Amino acid sequence: MKGLVVHPVTPDRWDHLEGLFGPSGAYGNCWCTWWVLPAKVWDGTAPEARRAILRRLVDEGAEPGLLAYLDGEPVGWCAVGPRERYARMMSPRSRTFRPLDDDPSWVINCFFIARSARGRGVARALLAAAVDYAFAHGAERIDAYPIDPAAQAPTSANLFVGYLPAFLAAGFAEVARMGNRPVVRLARPVAPQ
Repeated sequence: MKGLVVHPVTPDRWDHLEGLFGPSGAYGNCWCTWWVLPAKVWDGTAPEARRAILRRLVDEGAEPGLLAYLDGEPVGWCAVGPRERYARMMSPRSRTFRPLDDDPSWVINCFFIARSARGRGVARALLAAAVDYAFAHGAERIDAYPIDPAAQAPTSANLFVGYLPAFLAAGFAEVARMGNRPVVRLARPVAPQ
């Protein structure tokens, strides 16, 4: 997409992320900490504390996600990182988001696109950039748990995890189902010898 660039969220980009998320902190004041905190902890954490958790990750150099800019304005976010960062995704008790095995992996687990930029390819660009970012930072494989439109109607409330057809188009393969939720995986490409 012409005019679209993607950058990791670094401390100098915090104000851009905060502006994109707005006063509601992305989805319902989650501040993209829904994955980072165990369920009971998240439920008991105030929105301002969630914001502070994400800010701390950024300030500590974790680069917890990517920002998409369209003509210089932040219009999209994608969370990407090692599975270990996301307490909610590490629990073997989770019915939907548990790890399939013990092999280390990275995950792409959240998208937030500004209303003004939806339907313009921002999420696809963020997905491609997240794949490149993960592999450049040592990931051997990347997992995701997107919505399958054939099994669950996509809504603005559940598409934050991504859209199965977009992941399949990006080269991911479905490797399991947890209920009606697909688990998709992309392995690091093997370098030619």
